Amino acid sequence: MAELEIHHESESENDPTGQKVGVLAAVLAVMLAIVTIASHRTHTAAIMNKSTANDEWAYYQATRIKLHNVELGEQLAGLFDAKNANAAAMLAASGDQKKKYDKSATEIQEKADQAEALAKAAEDRALRYDVGEGLLEIALVLSSLYFISKKKMFPVMGIVAGLAGVAIAITGLLL
Repeated sequence: MAELEIHHESESENDPTGQKVGVLAAVLAVMLAIVTIASHRTHTAAIMNKSTANDEWAYYQATRIKLHNVELGEQLAGLFDAKNANAAAMLAASGDQKKKYDKSATEIQEKADQAEALAKAAEDRALRYDVGEGLLEIALVLSSLYFISKKKMFPVMGIVAGLAGVAIAITGLLL
């Protein structure tokens, strides 16, 4: 029976640059994973804040409708010239209700505005993370092209894109 020899090419021993580029690619991949997770979590936070804002605005509209109904009742009582005890009681209660609904609407509007501001800030941070993520992906691909072409310009371009991606992602933390 013939013996089968398996030859292993160990390019890594002959290519120290390849080893460095491999480590660079691994570091870029880890940074990419971190920025991707931050991006996804920030997008989720933006969606949750926007949903809260939408809920608050719906509640605000409901409160304003209640206020409008109270005002409409007052107008109808005046239109029909209601002067009995029930009409007087309703008109007296409507003043307190109008104050309550006005105050409530103002508070709800402030909460909705706050939630919208939080959503906007999260969307701005997420955009920074997305740009950083894209640049890190480009850096990883450019660095990996070294293994096909053996040209050192690709890892250099990868380092530049990677540094830009990390820098932009870090600016997302500062917002």
